[in-house]
Amino acid sequence: MTLMDVEPPERGDVDRLSGPTRRPWGRRRSRLGDHVARTVGALQARALSAVPQPEAISALARLRRGIGRSPGFDFTLERYLQVPEDLLGRRPDDDAEAADTEHAVHDAVTLYALHQQSRRERMHLDGRGLGQALADLVRKSAGPEGVRRRFAALGTASSYHESIHHLRSLTTMLREHQIPLDYGLLADDLRTLRSPDGLGQSRVQAVWGREFFRSRPGPDTVVPATDLSEEDPS
Repeated sequence: MTLMDVEPPERGDVDRLSGPTRRPWGRRRSRLGDHVARTVGALQARALSAVPQPEAISALARLRRGIGRSPGFDFTLERYLQVPEDLLGRRPDDDAEAADTEHAVHDAVTLYALHQQSRRERMHLDGRGLGQALADLVRKSAGPEGVRRRFAALGTASSYHESIHHLRSLTTMLREHQIPLDYGLLADDLRTLRSPDGLGQSRVQAVWGREFFRSRPGPDTVVPATDLSEEDPS
């Protein structure tokens, strides 16, 4: 997972009306994230076209049934869930790394299908990380404490399966408030979460927390108690 600072448009260091210029912050997707973003973006375009394509609508429904299941549960969804061989790992025989990548793609795409359900707005949007989306949800929700509790539970989940459970609930809340998410970035996050070195949770936690803070939720917003001490590797 790669982090970057996005340079603002060229202008003076100080804006006469708004004060010092603040540099926006964002993330670059990995090649895996780009693959998922292309897949989801194409499906979204077909489902939300002026005349929605029946196959895309059917695929979204079948993908939703795959949330929490293992990759390969439905061979008819191969075009949406298959991972190119060059993204499966450094070595052809590295089955564990390939399985982690396949799970990340599967879970990101199936969660997108849940997010897009019954919505005519684009629920996949490039550049919107989970922390930023949840900060928006806190602002818009009539029950922000429930959002904070879910976010905190996600940050302290003891297993990948538990993380997906909490992400499913948060995705439903994002859908209800029409808040989009970059599913390529989420796929990168899920791949990091499954990191075999055991540090994936703290790395992803730090990224989501920084996104949440830097989106300026407001002075009365209490950020969930997550560990932000780990720096994400470049």
